[in-house]
Amino acid sequence: MSLHVGIDIGSTTAKVVVMDDSKIIFKHYERHFSQVRQKTAEILKSAKSMIGGRSFTVAISGSAGFGVAKAANLEFIQEVFATGEAVRHSGEQIDIVIELGGEDAKILFLTGGLEERMNGTCAGGTGAFIDQMATLLDVTTDELDRLSLQAHRLYPIASRCGVFAKSDIQPLLNQGAAKADIAASIFQAVVDQTITGLAQGRKIEGRIAFLGGPLFFFKGLQKRFIETLHLTEENALFPDLGQFSVAIGSAVFSGKSTEQLTFDELLTRVEDSTNEIRSSRYLEPLFSDEDDYIAFTNRHAAATTPQVSIEDYHGNAYLGIDCGSTTTKVVLITEQAEILYSYYSSNRGNPVDIIKEQLMAIWQLCADRVFIRASVVTGYGEELIKSAFDIDAGIVETMAHFKAAKFFCPEVDFILDIGGQDIKCFQVKNDSVDSIMLNEACSSGCGSFIETFARSMGYEIEEFSKHGIFSQYPVDLGSRCTVFMNSSVKQAQKEGAGVDDISAGLSISVVKNAIYKVIRAHSADELGENIVVQGGTFYNDAVLRSFEKELGRQVIRPTIAGLMGAYGAALYGRDMNLNKSTTMKPDKLAVFAHTSKAAQCGLCTNRCNLTINTFTDGKKYISGNKCERPLGIKKSAELPNLYTYKLNRIKALQPVEGKRGKIGIPLGLNMFENIPFWHEFLTYLGFEVILSDISSIELYNKGRYSIPSDTACYPAKLMHGHIESLLEKGVDTIFYPCLTYNFDEGKGDNHYNCPVVAYYPELMRANITKLQEITFLYPYFGLHRRKDFEKKAYQYFSKHYAGITRSEIKNAAEKAYDNYYKWQSDLKIEGAKAIEYARRNKLQMVVLAGRPYHIDPEINHGIDSLISSFGIVVLSEDCVSDLVLPQRVNVLNQWTYHTRLYNAAKYCTLHSDTELVQLVSFGCGIDAITTDEVRDILERGGKLYTQLKIDEINNLGAVKIRIRSLLGAIDERRSKAKGGDVGV
Repeated sequence: MSLHVGIDIGSTTAKVVVMDDSKIIFKHYERHFSQVRQKTAEILKSAKSMIGGRSFTVAISGSAGFGVAKAANLEFIQEVFATGEAVRHSGEQIDIVIELGGEDAKILFLTGGLEERMNGTCAGGTGAFIDQMATLLDVTTDELDRLSLQAHRLYPIASRCGVFAKSDIQPLLNQGAAKADIAASIFQAVVDQTITGLAQGRKIEGRIAFLGGPLFFFKGLQKRFIETLHLTEENALFPDLGQFSVAIGSAVFSGKSTEQLTFDELLTRVEDSTNEIRSSRYLEPLFSDEDDYIAFTNRHAAATTPQVSIEDYHGNAYLGIDCGSTTTKVVLITEQAEILYSYYSSNRGNPVDIIKEQLMAIWQLCADRVFIRASVVTGYGEELIKSAFDIDAGIVETMAHFKAAKFFCPEVDFILDIGGQDIKCFQVKNDSVDSIMLNEACSSGCGSFIETFARSMGYEIEEFSKHGIFSQYPVDLGSRCTVFMNSSVKQAQKEGAGVDDISAGLSISVVKNAIYKVIRAHSADELGENIVVQGGTFYNDAVLRSFEKELGRQVIRPTIAGLMGAYGAALYGRDMNLNKSTTMKPDKLAVFAHTSKAAQCGLCTNRCNLTINTFTDGKKYISGNKCERPLGIKKSAELPNLYTYKLNRIKALQPVEGKRGKIGIPLGLNMFENIPFWHEFLTYLGFEVILSDISSIELYNKGRYSIPSDTACYPAKLMHGHIESLLEKGVDTIFYPCLTYNFDEGKGDNHYNCPVVAYYPELMRANITKLQEITFLYPYFGLHRRKDFEKKAYQYFSKHYAGITRSEIKNAAEKAYDNYYKWQSDLKIEGAKAIEYARRNKLQMVVLAGRPYHIDPEINHGIDSLISSFGIVVLSEDCVSDLVLPQRVNVLNQWTYHTRLYNAAKYCTLHSDTELVQLVSFGCGIDAITTDEVRDILERGGKLYTQLKIDEINNLGAVKIRIRSLLGAIDERRSKAKGGDVGV
């Protein structure tokens, strides 16, 4: 009999298994909190009694095990191969292995062709992701698991990245969604990430073994996998030792080694395995010495506001509440803007209870001496808190922060606010907001960015931040997303970087992200001379110092940096000049209670997922709606909306029974542009044209299994569902042509379609096996050359359909071109009517500029309706792009849709009542070109640039903030021109 030791050191845990032949005589699993060698040695010592004086073989595996194996001169096995060894050792007949670790995820296909797929540097959808989400909900991972088993519904949550998911979860919390439902949705997000991100088009079927810690410990995660993959008890294997699978495989593999070690030899090698390679990617220390730091803190302490004892104060007061993405802030001020009371804390996933506690405390302190004349709330939870506690007013957070910054620096040129999940930047000119920049759906580089790393390394954020202040070797980590940076941090640890070096490096990274990715500054001069920084993240002196060093100039950080939103709200309340506040009084607060439940609205085709909050007095607050119908509000006269007009025209297309049978067309991507052409063309040829259903999340889920890449844009991913929709309709012929070029509108240097739009039929042919069982027509055509199209169309269709003549093709083409150009003409006429209506009624207009497929309600998530709800007329870029001369831009202008976008931006600069909002789908590479060009056109014309990045997640909280910020800035500009004041 022989002993074999397997060691698996993952990104977050260390596992050791000792096997006596095939029998496991010792096993241990524990988190290492980045103390890799120390924890491994500690576990080995606990195994000494089982090993005794016998010699043994040993092998190490795991993402953090390679460095130890190399330094200790021990056998190393890559974890995928170790998993394979464990499966073979089990003797079970297994087709697929799904393994989730701390920051690693992998699928091993064992039948139908051996193949392994593993996540790269992104830790989305892994144990670390689940840890982050539990922290966000203020529960332990065990509590998260228990909650998930009590869920009644699921919400769509992104899991490809932890910070994206936070951006989806926080609005749900602030709207009152049940934690149990969110917990189950988090596990569902992990399942979705595994299917789309790792399987990438290959079917997950047969007997599946689920391995790794998360899949062993979390029963809720097991349940979501079983239900999503429709697995039977026979086909879903959750081994009792699933969390030790890699360690077991390593031990089995070590049996092939000829090197035998004793316990003392192994322990000595592990304890002495200090890696002497030091990173050369160091940055300059933040402070030269302690005196330098003291001078720095004294300078920033000067930006303060007086504090007044509330117990000694008599008079009026004004309450400001900032219910933010991860924290809740409360400020009560005097007539002179002195602070009577302040509060700053995590909202613990339940902002309503926290505000209730704070209001009770404030009323008690006020007694009969202090009179609250106004209350104002801002932040993500604004509407919920305003409704729950009868707060007098709400103000969009960008305006609240601007008001507070002006109080500390009346000549402020630039404001940067870094919060828990959001970055807000305001350029100030002529005493008003000139441009607003916010981070998109990703919150990398925000406060939670550093907090996540601090927690993963076993530190509280305050202690972790202090470590970085006096680091002599800050690690250069760049400015990447949180989970992508995990690999950089792990590499730095392997190279000997300490906690202080990593803390300083992360602080510098946050700053670089804000400057170069959100602000996109080329020099400090672009920001101005008077810069105010605020938000809780700037309490971190390392972040503040990094910002000053990166810019090469001093900035102002108020001592209440984390309270600025609440302080600005309180200042706004003071300026409201109310005689009496409606804020809920102590007697009502004493009996106040709040419940929430999920529901689905059935009043229109949006089928919005609603959260219904009910309060003690029977009052309700409903969130998640994209229109006012579920609120019971009678709809006012419907405003012109070109998105609705275009979609309704497509919906009105009807199939006409024809001699050549049915032919299906997937309604997605460029088909939203070209369907008038193809519907007319094929109908004339005698085909009954069947369109796939309008997109929905259910349609997306039907085709998700065949999506080969998670990096594709959501509009492209939806095409897989559209094919499934057509197949369900019984269509046995599908037509979806490849189109390198779009129609030539004569506005740009060329008229290409983007590569995804142009050639996606090829990808679907290769990845959707069902298409091989029917007739799938995907010819290469060029609609921009009419004669050439007629020639190639005849060659193609006559080959597939006997009896089609040249004259039929010619006549069909003539009808199709006429219909397409009439469709475009009608659109421009409708646009002109909308503009005339808006000006007649003195209404604001917004050109919601995107691509043809952005009219798809599943892609735009009702953003057009949201904008319309503010009393705005919604135009599309293609209805105004002909109203100006073609624009000269700084890049090769070769994409048709880009050309329209540039022209629409120019049009907006010529009209004071029209603004532009650009829609961009995540994953759209070529839209990266448009961002700077559109911004440049608008800002040269004195306009604000607003971009909304969208994907499959449909929570519009952040979108609403951006739209309100835009409207607030517009109103402020107009008010300044008239000499007034305004708020939104």
